[in-house]
Amino acid sequence: MTPKKIPMRTCIACRQERPKRDLLRVVKSAEGKISLDFSGRLPGRGAYVCNEGACIKKLAQKKLLNKAFSADVPAEVYAAVEAEFFGGK
Repeated sequence: MTPKKIPMRTCIACRQERPKRDLLRVVKSAEGKISLDFSGRLPGRGAYVCNEGACIKKLAQKKLLNKAFSADVPAEVYAAVEAEFFGGK
């Protein structure tokens, strides 16, 4: 029996490839709403980021969600993602 393949994803902040379970997913829904997806199963375009504070902060500093979603993401979304991540710990 062959071992089960582990899905790998790349963090948009540090560009390291890691197992999907170790990363947080930021998702843009069809309506344009951007939020953190802790389950990893919400429908929409996803971008992955390490489950580390440094990578979350780098999202806003370099406006990485703008590049990942090919759209202008307002600063309020970055603040909401940071608040949701740091508030949940």
